[in-house]
Amino acid sequence: MSGKSINVVIGGAAGQGLVTIGQLLSKAVVRAGHHLLVTQRYMSRVRGGLNTYAIRMGGEDLSGGTESIDILAALNAEAFSRHVGDVVDGGLVVAGTDFETGEREALRIPFEELAPKPLFHNTVMLGVLGRTIGLERGILEDLLRQTFGRKGEEVIGANLEVLRNAYAWASDRDYGFSRRVGPGSGPGRMMLNGNEAIALGALAAGCNFVSYYPMTPSSSVAMTLIAKGAPLGLQYEQAEDELAAMNMAMGASYAGARTLVTTSGGGFALMGEAVSLAGVSETPVVCIVVQRPGPATGMATRTEQADLDLVLHAGHGEFPRAVFAPATPEECFYLTHRAFDLAETYQTPVFVLSEQYLADSYRDVEPFDLDGLPEVARPLLEWNGGEYKRYAETEDGVSPRLVPGFSEALVRADSHEHDESSRVTEDKAVRVNQNSKRLRKESGLFEEVIGPDYYGGENADVLLVCWGPTLGACLEAVDRYEGDKSLAVLHFKQVYPLREEQFMDFLESAGRVVAVEGNATAQFARVIAGETGFVIPDRVLRFDGRAMTWEYVLKGLTDIL
Repeated sequence: MSGKSINVVIGGAAGQGLVTIGQLLSKAVVRAGHHLLVTQRYMSRVRGGLNTYAIRMGGEDLSGGTESIDILAALNAEAFSRHVGDVVDGGLVVAGTDFETGEREALRIPFEELAPKPLFHNTVMLGVLGRTIGLERGILEDLLRQTFGRKGEEVIGANLEVLRNAYAWASDRDYGFSRRVGPGSGPGRMMLNGNEAIALGALAAGCNFVSYYPMTPSSSVAMTLIAKGAPLGLQYEQAEDELAAMNMAMGASYAGARTLVTTSGGGFALMGEAVSLAGVSETPVVCIVVQRPGPATGMATRTEQADLDLVLHAGHGEFPRAVFAPATPEECFYLTHRAFDLAETYQTPVFVLSEQYLADSYRDVEPFDLDGLPEVARPLLEWNGGEYKRYAETEDGVSPRLVPGFSEALVRADSHEHDESSRVTEDKAVRVNQNSKRLRKESGLFEEVIGPDYYGGENADVLLVCWGPTLGACLEAVDRYEGDKSLAVLHFKQVYPLREEQFMDFLESAGRVVAVEGNATAQFARVIAGETGFVIPDRVLRFDGRAMTWEYVLKGLTDIL
């Protein structure tokens, strides 16, 4: 991967427009046919602070982010001072003339000369950066026409003039950066982040109800669902709190809707009681938990993988569940679709566990194979089988789920322990039978577990075990490793339940196994130990609020090996 990608980092304060510049430049990169990976770091404030929008572009598929910078576009002095040390030899610094850069050479942009007023400074930066990374001006012009299309020809014309002036200004200068990357898979690919892909996966599964209480970094799942789904008939509700959101979702599910709830760690903690209600009432619901560092408010806009324990053990009592942990927007889409099918098939809560890095990470994505998606299970609308028993005891624990109001049958549900007809009971035999019936569904979930993906040769000297979006950093670390050992990666996209026969051979045949996780206590390594007895003693753990990178993994391996 070395030398085959360019990492452009735009740094500045909230309110300076770096996201606008970054998104426009990212779209242009994808339209030019390059592969793309965006990493956003931002502080929990409306204005000020120091934020970055990193665009990594390449001719090969990009697996993860990087900490080195090829082009630094500093919108203020703090962005320059904090990140100039990360610029590689031969890299480029782009900045305005409103602060000093000391002895560091930089391409200094005369914004006042190139733009009639500050409103156009973003367009100036877009033109300069577009030229420095070799994008055709026509792509940038088309992008501006579409972006400002609703504002009329006058606005479009003014921005086009500024763009052309900035592009020409950069073309006339020798700024010492001539690196280029080859095209990727060509144009025609989508640009999506993880949260958008989750929302599209839910819509593809027939989701028609979402309830939520806004919480960064999960909110854009609901916002995307509403924007794309409302025209298709999706109903939505911003509840007064997280517990209400989960209860609303279950009410809608009881009435036959395909429901989704989205939240982050603190909000999910408040949903715990309702998660149990879904368990005892056997109500299908898909819950999206987008992780951020805790405890409590922690670092609300940063990333971490520390809510696995919370999701695995949420709710009181014992009931089945499944937990997915996607690594890419593609996995966000397909695993969310699968979560809806499992939730309905086994009438139980199913979780998709993402994190801020993936939520805000834009990638270039092939259009999804909608025709290849399997049918999602449906509840019953008709009943002709005699007396209807909502919680009838069955061999696999799955009872017929009839939607009320579509037949003459009486459909009841209750949060207490109940008999087969949903009448409240404290009979000890019935209790044992009903609890056992619910837990028998674990066998079905177990049979449908998606096994981990293995990358590397047989009997590797070192096996990196990871889950969720740490996959990209691990794969690139293996690619860049220059030592004398063979490295491989074992990645889990489903973290519960686990099937030993799908991965134990990899663990036992590796010379050394290292857990790579975005938390302080190796939560998933503990899950593996609890489920299999296999203890992973070596660990590379990151919990500073930043995404795992290949540099961090290699440094950790150096300390271990």
